[in-house]
Amino acid sequence: MAKRYLGKLYVQVLIGVTLGILLGVFWPEVGVDLKPLGDAFIKLIKMVFAPVIFATVVLGIARMENMKELGRVGMRALIYFEVLSTFALVLGLVVVNIVQPGQGMNVDPATLDAKSIASYTAAASSGSGGLSDFLLNLIPASVIDAFAKNEILQILLFSSLFGIALAHLGPRGKPAVDVLEAFSHGMFHIVGMVMRLAPLAACGAMAFTVGKYGLGSIVSLGKLMATMYLTCVMFVVLVLGFIARLSGFSLWKLLKYLKEELFTVLGTSSSESVVPQLMTKLERVGVSKPVVGLVIPSGLTFNPDGQCIYYTMAAIFIAQATNTPLTLMDQLIVLGVLLLTSKGSAGVTGSGFITLAATLATMDNIPVAGMVLLLGVDRFMSEARAITNTIGNAVGTVAIARWVGALDQQRLEQVLAGQQPPEPEPAVTPILTRNA
Repeated sequence: MAKRYLGKLYVQVLIGVTLGILLGVFWPEVGVDLKPLGDAFIKLIKMVFAPVIFATVVLGIARMENMKELGRVGMRALIYFEVLSTFALVLGLVVVNIVQPGQGMNVDPATLDAKSIASYTAAASSGSGGLSDFLLNLIPASVIDAFAKNEILQILLFSSLFGIALAHLGPRGKPAVDVLEAFSHGMFHIVGMVMRLAPLAACGAMAFTVGKYGLGSIVSLGKLMATMYLTCVMFVVLVLGFIARLSGFSLWKLLKYLKEELFTVLGTSSSESVVPQLMTKLERVGVSKPVVGLVIPSGLTFNPDGQCIYYTMAAIFIAQATNTPLTLMDQLIVLGVLLLTSKGSAGVTGSGFITLAATLATMDNIPVAGMVLLLGVDRFMSEARAITNTIGNAVGTVAIARWVGALDQQRLEQVLAGQQPPEPEPAVTPILTRNA
């Protein structure tokens, strides 16, 4: 019995997280030295991230018979992302005003050392231009440059164009599609090998966090952390649970189905670390491959629900801690700015901190130096952000598939109920079909 459970990846990841915490508490020097384990795992995943996204999107689009459906799926996905991320921002704003975790800290911004976040702000401000800069950045300087830098939106643009081109070529494009199919299988096999290292990576990441900052370093900011986690739980249970019910499936059963991926995200603090296997599992549960290939990658950028909650909570927390007065209009301006800057988030550890620094740098009322207050606990809150992002994208993919008629409802119910029907081809529907 014990051997059967210990052989499961999510159990191994949970053990790794526990060992990491213990190492960080009792041998902090050793814990800090284990940081490369987590960094190496993230780099291994990012190594195959671009080719996996490329192959999945190209294959999904190339097999569509009706190109009109590509635009229809993409438009509905963007509408869904915008509504959900806006709701997450508003929820964070409301909760932080009710709980007021920064009230009473009475921190003088002049006494804060902002040099420790200078590198974050510099990196963020280089890409924090207006809407025109954002749109121009969608176009890569070259295809090789987009892949070399793992630029998600640029890769999606090129992949979509290439998939459309292969679809229009018809039979002449079939050899390229077959090659990409084999290439895709090879990439996912590599992902499977890398994932066996997830428990070790989780141990190293948690050991470093606790060893570096210590459990005592988060006591003063515990209220903010507790509020952040509680808000994320509320969002998942109430908002995503409601969407799941409307879409005809149980949120709890979906979370059980994705438990290995969620524990991996919990250990690595990166929603990007499970993208390839998350895409595979959603296809197995009955979502058509084109929808998975379009929604999951774009969701990393346009639907970071956990990070949206963090942005408004962290910004208002800094204002509360530094006794910076904010009117309702000031807070609405913060919300409006974050509606734009939050769409530039990536699915990797630390991206939320960078985006928040860029946002505050564009405003005058909240001191950027206050970001120093978050340095000690940002890593701890990043788990809540990453896991909420992952759950949000998984639920959103199934919901959008149901919306566009690209979901095998019967298979969804069978898989989530614990039954294991024969492994199917990617779901085929009258709306999103495959070329013969």
